[in-house]
Amino acid sequence: MNGPLDIEDSAALIEYLRQTGRIAPGETPLVRNLAGGVSNRTVLVRRESGESWVLKQALERLRVQVDWRCDPRRIEREALGIERLAEIAPAGTITPLIFLDAPHHVLAMRAVPEPHENWKSMLLAGRLEPGHTRQFAELLAAVHRAGFDRRGQFAREFEDRSFFESLRLEPYYAYSAQRMPFAAPFLERLIADTRANRYTLVHGDFSPKNILVHDDRLVLLDHEVIHFGDGAFDLGFGLTHLLSKANHLRQRRGDFANAAKSFWWTYRRAVDGAPWAAGMEERACRHTLACLLARCIGRSPLEYLKPDAAAAQANSASLMMESPPASVPDLVDEFMRWIT
Repeated sequence: MNGPLDIEDSAALIEYLRQTGRIAPGETPLVRNLAGGVSNRTVLVRRESGESWVLKQALERLRVQVDWRCDPRRIEREALGIERLAEIAPAGTITPLIFLDAPHHVLAMRAVPEPHENWKSMLLAGRLEPGHTRQFAELLAAVHRAGFDRRGQFAREFEDRSFFESLRLEPYYAYSAQRMPFAAPFLERLIADTRANRYTLVHGDFSPKNILVHDDRLVLLDHEVIHFGDGAFDLGFGLTHLLSKANHLRQRRGDFANAAKSFWWTYRRAVDGAPWAAGMEERACRHTLACLLARCIGRSPLEYLKPDAAAAQANSASLMMESPPASVPDLVDEFMRWIT
């Protein structure tokens, strides 16, 4: 292999796998590039044995319209995240790690068995199953509870939050503050609070696009911004995707609003009594408002929102920042009134 590795070049990828001894010298697996991500090259490798892998290669410059860069060494953080999440998440919800090649910024994980569907695609098609929403909440609660219980270990292993800063706080909150000065004081306070609260393992990309559904079970992917911090960010991030789809799918608006409430109630029951849960709802509301705004005017806007819906969402979220609701159900109801 000559020059830098590009795993989307199938011939180069196969030669690389042969040279590194990860497949047999004469083996020719089927290779297919996977779409959807902006921060990685992603490729499915189906071996002659029937075993399937997904390979990811972190990009320095993300595939978005604005200039957005992040150190590709985050692939090493993702590999560690896969290993630790497999230890603490419900069985079958995390794909096992196959190998990490840090110099080439590549990892391989076992592919989720077929058939499976992407949960985001299912939701955008209006296929909203209450059981999936409950699993979504229970999975997050399991990660947060175990993250707190093992905080001594995880605070050391996931202390570096530079990837979270460059892939979340700057492109979502700080960039939105620049574009909408009216919201800047709210967002700047939230950034400071997020940096100050550190008590559990935070996934940082907890959204339907990173969920595959296999045998009616959710499997969580994409762990490159995992860190030790404030779990309220994950709640706000997840709620934002349910509420944004309520905004997008007018005919299912009430169903998605109820799903957002169910997500919160299920999570709250699962963490009941945890010492860190007391002030989380108020912070989750603020993160939800910030993410609702950021997914319209930040560096990574939601591609499915039409301009009028995105404008309505951004306007609603920014106005709600003047007096943020203290409870998730109140936030959901108020957001629904604003966008109707």
